[in-house]
Amino acid sequence: MLHEITIRQNDAGQRLDKFILKFLPSMPKSMVYKLIRRKDIRYNHKRCQGNEILQEHDILQIYAKEEFFLPERKKIIRKESVPLSLQILQEDCNFLFLYKPAGQDVHTGDKNKKTSLIEEVQAYLIQNGIYHPEQEQSFAPALCNRIDRNTEGIVIAAKNAAALRAMNEAIRQHQVKKQYLAITCGILPEKKKICTAWLKKNHNTNRVQISAVPEDASWQKIITEYEVLAQHGQKQLVRIILHTGRTHQIRAHLAFLGAPLLGDAKYGGTGREPYQCLCAVSLSFPDVTAPELLYLKQTCIQAPVPAFVRTYFPETEL
Repeated sequence: MLHEITIRQNDAGQRLDKFILKFLPSMPKSMVYKLIRRKDIRYNHKRCQGNEILQEHDILQIYAKEEFFLPERKKIIRKESVPLSLQILQEDCNFLFLYKPAGQDVHTGDKNKKTSLIEEVQAYLIQNGIYHPEQEQSFAPALCNRIDRNTEGIVIAAKNAAALRAMNEAIRQHQVKKQYLAITCGILPEKKKICTAWLKKNHNTNRVQISAVPEDASWQKIITEYEVLAQHGQKQLVRIILHTGRTHQIRAHLAFLGAPLLGDAKYGGTGREPYQCLCAVSLSFPDVTAPELLYLKQTCIQAPVPAFVRTYFPETEL
C-alpha cells in the first residue's frame, strides 16, 4: 500500500529515518531500514539513503503494510484531566522558561504518580491553542534541559521543532550558562574554586561515584565552579556554575569535596529538609550562535530566591 506524506514545518530539519521512526512508531527500526534499502521509501520521488535532512513541503512515499499506518489514539491532554500549576518566568513564541518546584518529575515516570512538568506544559499549550497534537506528524513540545525531581529551578520548554533543535544544540555546545544556589552541611576547602574530577554512574543504584583520577575509559570528566557566599557554623551558602552537566554532578562533587548538600541523604547530607537544598537560579545565553536564538543573547532568566535560602540565610543579599 502506498502512502504519501507531505513534510510540515515541525517535521523539517530532522533526518528522514528519524522522522519515519516517529511517524510510524509501531514499525520496527530494522524494517524501516529494510524498506529504505528496497527503495520502498522514496524521497521527493527518488531513492533515499535515510540520512537526508527533511525540508518543509518535501514528499515521502512509503510502500508498506496498512497496519503500520492505522491511527494510534493520541493522548490529548484536556484541561479537566491535568491540573495546571506552571510557574512561568518568561514566555515567547519559541520557549517557555519555567520554575520547577522540588518534588516534581520533569518527565512522566512510574515511580511518581504526580503530574509531570512536560504534561503540564503540553496541556497549557493545548489549552491556549498553541499546540494541536492531532495536526502533528512527529513533533510534541519538549523540555530542553532537565533537573532532578528533588531539585528546584529553571527548565526550558520548546514550543516548536526548530527552537527545540537550536536550544538542544546550544546546550550541547556549552553556549548556555547555568548557575545554581545551594546550601551545604559541610565546609568546602576554599572560598572560591574551579574543581575538576571524574564521574561514573551506577545505573543499578542511580548513584554516581566521583574520583580524582579516571580509573578507566568509562569515567567522565566533570568541572564544577563554586563560590561561598555566606557561612553559619557548618552550613555554607554556595553559588555554583556548571562547566559540564552530568547526572548528579553538583550533589556528588560537593559531597566528594566534603560538603554534601543539606537534605541530600543519598550523598551524605544531613538535615530535616524534605529535598536537597539546590536550585537552578539563572540561565543566560551569551554565546549562542543559532539564528533562532540570537534574540536571547542579552537575556538572563532569573528565578526567585529559593525558600531554603530565606530560611537559613535571610540576611544575605543576592
